[in-house]
Amino acid sequence: MERTPHILVVDDDREICSLVSQFLSKHGLRITTARDGAEMMRILEVSRIDLVVLDLMLPGEDGLSLCRKLRAQGTIPVIMLTAMGEEIDRILGLEMGADDYLAKPFNPRELLARVRAVLRRVGALPALAVEVATGGRVLAFDGWRLDLAKRELRNSAGELVQLSSGEFDLMQAFAERPQRVLTRDQLLDLARGRAAVLYDRSVDIQVMRLRRKIERNPKDPQLIKTVRSGGYMFTPAVQVIGQD
Repeated sequence: MERTPHILVVDDDREICSLVSQFLSKHGLRITTARDGAEMMRILEVSRIDLVVLDLMLPGEDGLSLCRKLRAQGTIPVIMLTAMGEEIDRILGLEMGADDYLAKPFNPRELLARVRAVLRRVGALPALAVEVATGGRVLAFDGWRLDLAKRELRNSAGELVQLSSGEFDLMQAFAERPQRVLTRDQLLDLARGRAAVLYDRSVDIQVMRLRRKIERNPKDPQLIKTVRSGGYMFTPAVQVIGQD
């Protein structure tokens, strides 16, 4: 199932955020907005973002610094926005690692075209663009070992536990973000990506199936806790084990 590209728009101008969100959403993109760098980083921790539209002038940490951070941490593509149309700002943005640059005021159609062009340039495969590099990592918790490269889950006896693709993706989403409340919407985004046919109840079903395979007592789950009016929390401490 093809996942809808998820775009994060970081701008403290509410009117621009609203305009961009409405326009890009009408053209098949999923949009989340942030007002500053701190909010941007919180969203990136719990959401699978395919591209960031980043304003240069932000309260607190500016867009150039944030772009540098994004580039140091991964390969999420960035389109810079600025109210200043001077050449030096464009050059600085590109030097910091931005993939493209657009000066304000801009036509939303031009932004859409640039977003699509950048997504095509990075392969138009959202999941690959933003997933944490798995390398040869193994996530160990409560006697379990989740091998991200082999996409295998083994119990304390070393026995392979069969997981569907969706169950593995959900398990990985939990194990990479332990002891943190994750909403159903965030889990949809992290584990499978949001598509029109997906809905919150599908997360509950996947969690139920996963509990049957990893919990000592699925009716009294200790590893995947339900948080009332919140979502779910993966409770154990997770150790990251690198492999050659």
